[in-house]
Amino acid sequence: MAITKMIAGVVQYVSEAFLRIFGPNDDAYPTIGVQPFTGDPYKKRTAEIW
Repeated sequence: MAITKMIAGVVQYVSEAFLRIFGPNDDAYPTIGVQPFTGDPYKKRTAEIW
């Protein structure tokens, strides 16, 4: 009886992980697209002055 419960628990654990990995995405990220870069590019010469 205890062995069957352990096996059922292991099977449930593995199947939930499988469904989580290969199931549909449940992310709620907004679809805003690519954002332009608005920062300053890194210049090595100006960083060495500090």
